[in-house]
Amino acid sequence: MFKKLIEILKAHPRKIVFTEGTDPRILEASARLLSGTFLTPILIGNEAEIQAAAEDAGFNIRGAVIYDPETYEDMGAMVDRMVELRKGKMTADECQAMLKKGNYFGTMLVAMGVADALLGGATYSTADTVRPALQLVKTKPGNSIVSSCFILVRPSATGDNDVLAMADCAINIKPSEDELVEIASETVQCAKIFGVDPKVAFLSYSTFGSGKGEDVDKMRGAAEKARLAMPNVPIEGELQFDAAVSPRVAQTKCPHSKVAGYANTFIFPDINAGNIGYKIAQRLGSFEAYGPILLGLNAPINDLSRGCNAQEVYSMAIITAALA
Repeated sequence: MFKKLIEILKAHPRKIVFTEGTDPRILEASARLLSGTFLTPILIGNEAEIQAAAEDAGFNIRGAVIYDPETYEDMGAMVDRMVELRKGKMTADECQAMLKKGNYFGTMLVAMGVADALLGGATYSTADTVRPALQLVKTKPGNSIVSSCFILVRPSATGDNDVLAMADCAINIKPSEDELVEIASETVQCAKIFGVDPKVAFLSYSTFGSGKGEDVDKMRGAAEKARLAMPNVPIEGELQFDAAVSPRVAQTKCPHSKVAGYANTFIFPDINAGNIGYKIAQRLGSFEAYGPILLGLNAPINDLSRGCNAQEVYSMAIITAALA
């Protein structure tokens, strides 16, 4: 999977912002990326402190771009642009103060086209990564929400990888029918980048009316709307998970479905089910989980776990930049 993403980046080199430039995990991942010459890291922070941290840890970051919010030459233009983007909600002085923070400064580099993508969260919370993105980069035209998906990868017996997409497992607590359609549309596009030919299952505790209730109706209605919105994508719902992935069960429960038994893109009814579901796949199914990958923004911005390691930073940087 990563070979394909790296090929994309070699054909179209990108620049990615890391908001926590002195963090050893960021520095190690940046050194690896620089050795590959397909992705340029932009590190936010005091240059002397970043260089000292890299030297102390033994990482070669020659070739990285370093920007310090305290000395950035185009800060005036950045402040003006941020005032414009906030549409009267913040004064110039307030914007200048916020831009001293790496998360807002880094997001504005993306908003102004200086960088193509951003990866934060090694020390910031998810909210501190998502909030500036919503305020400054904003959602795509026609999108009403930011959502997320996880890409799950496991070696298969054929020598290829099993690759699945699951959404929304991290952002929207209880999405509506229309929001589920938007989540599905974004997840389908994301899955394709990772080589998945999407077969979409809207999941439930019911298969084709075997159960009753508002949640069942919501998933059935969302699946119907998604089919209308994406007529060329195989979509089914509502489906129980066993019917979605097991050909034997599907033959019994829904024998005429073209998706049941072979689904690889899963839309969960709420964040509880989604978060539990991807973690079961990760911990019991031996899948590597990559994400959350934020969807619906005008530029790729992603969030790291504060417990991440350098390998996870490296992997998520490639994923994030490949979405640009």
